[in-house]
Amino acid sequence: MEDYSMYVPNVIFEQIPIKNLVSSQEYQRNLSLRHVKKAAENFDLYQINPVKVSRRNGINYVFNGQHTIEIVATVSGSRDTPVWCMVYDDLFYEHEADIFANQMKYTKSLSPYEIFVANIEAGNDKQLIIKDLVESFGLHLSQNKQVGAICAISTIENIYDKYGLQNLTRVLRLTIGTWEGDINSFSANMLSGIARLIFAFDTELNDEVFKEKLGERSVKEITRSAHERGSGSLGFAETLLSFYNKKMKYPLDMIKLHSPKGRKPKAPVYQEDTEPEDIEEYINGTDDLIGYDDENGFDNDDSEDSINATIDQQLRFV
Repeated sequence: MEDYSMYVPNVIFEQIPIKNLVSSQEYQRNLSLRHVKKAAENFDLYQINPVKVSRRNGINYVFNGQHTIEIVATVSGSRDTPVWCMVYDDLFYEHEADIFANQMKYTKSLSPYEIFVANIEAGNDKQLIIKDLVESFGLHLSQNKQVGAICAISTIENIYDKYGLQNLTRVLRLTIGTWEGDINSFSANMLSGIARLIFAFDTELNDEVFKEKLGERSVKEITRSAHERGSGSLGFAETLLSFYNKKMKYPLDMIKLHSPKGRKPKAPVYQEDTEPEDIEEYINGTDDLIGYDDENGFDNDDSEDSINATIDQQLRFV
């Protein structure tokens, strides 16, 4: 019989009370109390992974799972609570540090689309509602950019979370009605920019006027102007509003797009139809290419909210 021991970790599994575990070693990252609090508020027993422990000189050193033990201690209200531990007794300090440093080296993170599909299979309401809404417009959600598909999955979910189903519906209706399914109109920044306009102006924003005026502008032209203003959905929202307001007797107030901490709006920018060299790359990407901020939210002002939304979706007790 062949010996497969070299492929199987030499460990034992034990339930060890949290009070008997030692963490916060020099090679570990600092404990994030915000992460512990958020995970505790969304505690799910089935998301807990075994804590990796190195037993040296009779002491149980945690080298992977310090947040797990703090989350469980917070939820249970006691450090007497035991957690399942994967215990190694043949490691030394430097080896632990090396394992910690390289533990994610060959780990492939789930994409927003993969997470969305898993939530659909789990029968989770939010994703089922979003899927039905998108399909009601004759579109579908996809991991790859193609005609009739929306790739900005995280943006769609964030709009739903932040502004609600009614406003998400209006965002899609305006986008489709204005640019008639142009593949580039479903970028993260464009969708988020429209969501900002809807949230800021509500019924003051006339949908028919929006479709008429913005429909005269190509997605490329809007993207160029937004890029001049600054990256992110706020630049898109400003650009869309500038084109909307052009020649309006009673234009909408640009200031309403900005929070007290936001940057001041620039003057409207109208450019000739000359493209910068990188315009195709700028408009043709999915969430990741358009910009990190809009993949996870709307811009830097919303970073904490968007991070929290991502944690809600990808909660890991590690």
